[in-house]
Amino acid sequence: MTDNGKKIIIFDDDEDILSVCTYVLEEQGWEVHVFTDCNNIIEKVNGIIPDVILMDNWIPDTGGIVATQALKNDAALKHIPVVYFSANSDIQLLAEKAGAEAYIAKPFDLEDMERIISGVITA
Repeated sequence: MTDNGKKIIIFDDDEDILSVCTYVLEEQGWEVHVFTDCNNIIEKVNGIIPDVILMDNWIPDTGGIVATQALKNDAALKHIPVVYFSANSDIQLLAEKAGAEAYIAKPFDLEDMERIISGVITA
């Protein structure tokens, strides 16, 4: 647990991606929370109130677009930046449809991930 208060939630059902992202972000001082589905997403996010959310497109059960839209329609949570990530070639369109602030195409470079996360937080 770090004391700088930077919290991030990663919604992805790919264990490899979760472990790599968690390792890299924890090395940078993030408190990382991971979920392999987006069921009850409002409750999950309300319980943590992260500084940023990484959202996979193909997350069970409803998918990243519906999950992100649910967050953006919640008055208490809509300010939290969402970084959408997917291997889908239409990632930019998907992110826009979802209402995400930014996106990362999979497979992604870890430095790109760090830069994009920093970008949405300082925006």
